[in-house]
Amino acid sequence: MPPVPKIEPQPVPYPKPIVGAPNMVTILLDDIGFGQLGCYGSLIDTPNIDALAKRGVRFNRFHVTSICSSTRAALFTGRNHHAVGIGATQETPFALPGYSGRLPKSAIALPRILRDNGYNTMAVGKWHLTPQAEYSSAGPFDRWPLGLGFERYYGFLGAETNHWSPELVRDNTPIIPPKNTSQGGAYHLTEDLADQAINMIRDQQQATRDKPFFLWFATGAAHAPHHVTREWFEPYAGKFDEGWEVLQQRTFERQLKLGIIPPDTKLTPRPSWIPQWSTLSANERKLFARYMEVYAGFVTHTDAQIGRLLSYLSEQGLDDNTI
Repeated sequence: MPPVPKIEPQPVPYPKPIVGAPNMVTILLDDIGFGQLGCYGSLIDTPNIDALAKRGVRFNRFHVTSICSSTRAALFTGRNHHAVGIGATQETPFALPGYSGRLPKSAIALPRILRDNGYNTMAVGKWHLTPQAEYSSAGPFDRWPLGLGFERYYGFLGAETNHWSPELVRDNTPIIPPKNTSQGGAYHLTEDLADQAINMIRDQQQATRDKPFFLWFATGAAHAPHHVTREWFEPYAGKFDEGWEVLQQRTFERQLKLGIIPPDTKLTPRPSWIPQWSTLSANERKLFARYMEVYAGFVTHTDAQIGRLLSYLSEQGLDDNTI
């Protein structure tokens, strides 16, 4: 009888990325319209995003779902949002195919694919992919960021949060927000998120510089509540006093001039549920103009924090090999 062969244990090598594999940074903003960035014809100042667009590709025909969680699910899985159960927001699941609110195990998320191929994976900011019934600090955590392939996470799980006093999570643990940020003054979530993203990249570069990284940077802005200090919205005082019809027309004209929309494009009519500006009372016009001023300041403030992140990548010499 032949001897039983001796089988030695074989180590499984840790996955290594392709040499020279680029870093990847995804910046996802919330509730930003087609005409609400400077590079798309807006009067809102977004110099950092505009500079990024000038160096890259500016799309003028692209489609996302009109619902937050659904768009995120499609981006993470590369599949139609109904095919992965996120046909609605995480707060409104119901018993129909495509609307369970739970990503199936068959839907492998992008961060897990990258992690398993040698990337460090980090997420900062809004998540909105965990079923609301699973927000508990006792778990389950398989649909939290770390459960879907991220190695580090800092942000909030839901649709929106208070930007002055947010409900924050670090990895799988709820935490109390810090009292301030690197920018000084009152705490603001978007400034904190930029700090955290920069710190995560710094840690990664110090410990595993030979590995590429994937950073998911998803602000709570410009989703309500629109929280921003006066220094950001006061520069827009009076800029919206002529009303939304005038704003729409001027944005349309700037988009034509920039070549963002075809020259034969027709301006869409005002929806019937939006009143004519001239029919509003003086107090209503004052109120709604202030709404627009605060929103614009919120977007500009967000752009400034994105600029801090981009500047850090440039200072560290990482921007040339970062998508």
